[in-house]
Amino acid sequence: MNTRPFGKLGTVSALTLGGGGLGQLWGTTTRDECIATAREAPELGITLLDMAPSYGNGEAESVIGETFNGSLPEGVRITTKCRVGDIPPADIAALLEESITTSLERMKLDHVDVFFLHNWVTADGAPTYDRGTPRSSVESAVIPAMERIVASGRARAWGLTGIGDPAVLIDMLDSGIKPDFIQIMANLLDSPGGLKYPDGSAQPRNIIAAAQRAGASIMGIRAVQAGALTSEIDRFKPADNPETLDFQRAAPFRAIAAEVGLSPAFLAHQYALSMDGPATVVLGVKNRTELRECVAAEAAGPMDPGLIQRIDQAVGRMD
Repeated sequence: MNTRPFGKLGTVSALTLGGGGLGQLWGTTTRDECIATAREAPELGITLLDMAPSYGNGEAESVIGETFNGSLPEGVRITTKCRVGDIPPADIAALLEESITTSLERMKLDHVDVFFLHNWVTADGAPTYDRGTPRSSVESAVIPAMERIVASGRARAWGLTGIGDPAVLIDMLDSGIKPDFIQIMANLLDSPGGLKYPDGSAQPRNIIAAAQRAGASIMGIRAVQAGALTSEIDRFKPADNPETLDFQRAAPFRAIAAEVGLSPAFLAHQYALSMDGPATVVLGVKNRTELRECVAAEAAGPMDPGLIQRIDQAVGRMD
């Protein structure tokens, strides 16, 4: 598998194994299949595993602990996250400390390579909907606490999840706030689906550009937009759910996939891998069959620019 520059961590595989599928968020699977998938990923060249406590209420991290028993394969790195939300700044450090301690215990590790804030970043005074952290809290409390955890050796670096108010994120990055790493939406719809902050457009490509200006290394997430860019969403979603609406919007894309003889998931991952900015694309696979399809998409190389343009036009993507 191709590798790419990845900031403080040197290089990383073009694909990252995400924890959503291992935590059984993306459709039916089993613990045994998740363990087999986690074990096979490094064998196929994947050198980064991206976990979080919220992936199955600790299930994804427990899968890692059971699979590798505290000894990751040589060259394999791992991340985890913490959802802070809108709590008093004085309480943030303790929450981050407790979260990483519990994550390391589940995974049977003594450190992670990157520790991410895992929620929206919002403007001060704007609604957080209990899912966001105001910018002032990020700057005054989250970042210093992250830096202390890095200094302690329990994380090698820290990062942000690039969701929330795009104007706030872009201004933070342009004003000198430089996370070591940042996770940003990277899909052909430019859609965060249900993760979208309610006000305005998501602007993921503008956030990617700001992260590039800041020199932060980027992980692309939601390549298949929670299943909206696959052949079918394999779990129940109401008709007005953002993923259902994106699935409907992607009908012309699925027609193109059928025309070129590739599955929508294959084509969506190839598209994300061809985007400018992300060093690695995080997979939400829940079994080895899905994993192998993604690896094949990476092996196929960059997507033809003409096909990219065709897909963009078909789904009405706007810059």
